Amino acid sequence: MGADTPEVKVYLPVFEGPLDLLLHLIRVNEVNIHDIPIVEITRQYDAYLLLMKELDLQLAGEYLLMAATLVHIKSKTLLPRPPAGAPEEEDPRADLVRQLVEYEKFKLVADRLRGLHEGREDIYLRPGDPLAPFEGESLLTVSLFDLLTAFRTVLQTASSARAIEIAREELSIAEKIEWLQTALAGGRALVFQDLLRSLGSRAEMIVTFLALLELIRLGRVQAAQSSPAGEILLMLRPYNAARRPEAAEMPGDEDGHDG
Repeated sequence: MGADTPEVKVYLPVFEGPLDLLLHLIRVNEVNIHDIPIVEITRQYDAYLLLMKELDLQLAGEYLLMAATLVHIKSKTLLPRPPAGAPEEEDPRADLVRQLVEYEKFKLVADRLRGLHEGREDIYLRPGDPLAPFEGESLLTVSLFDLLTAFRTVLQTASSARAIEIAREELSIAEKIEWLQTALAGGRALVFQDLLRSLGSRAEMIVTFLALLELIRLGRVQAAQSSPAGEILLMLRPYNAARRPEAAEMPGDEDGHDG
């Protein structure tokens, strides 16, 4: 790659907290961080917690504390307004907004610094790969919640289109890890959403998603987007470029998940 080629920044952190989830919801809903529609954001936040519980992802206490905080803020915003002439109270969302603004600034700086260490050299393309049209372009950061959003959308579509599954499937995360590595071998890049749609059942989607999270935690797989809410592209990282697992573990059943 030439010196003038823009660097591709691909980053998926092992652990993301409740403020990351709130910033994700603010971004995908395209709302003003200083004027959060607290009722709708609280509803969506709770829906993500339910999905994470279904996936057996361990929820840190901070997630539940934030859920309680959102409910408290929502209840205060639904109270009648004080009568005319009464001292104005601070917007109940104000403290949360301050936290989010400060955290967003911190994330932007951290992402810029991290981008200096991640480059295009880790990605190898072949003609016809889904990533090929984006050769030389800067791809967007993919977060855990971007993956969860895409996963949830495909899961909902599949659930409405398929008959109810009667038989229980015995599925192994370890087997799906091997399957994913084989599917991505040889410099191949795959579209995450298409990969999920190719699977036969909801249970298989869930186990495959957990296997993907484990591969990302181990630094064996990269994920990237060319545009917000666009297709998520998956690529193997070279073995010599794979990051060491972080101290924080990506939650998931080591043996398997029967859906």
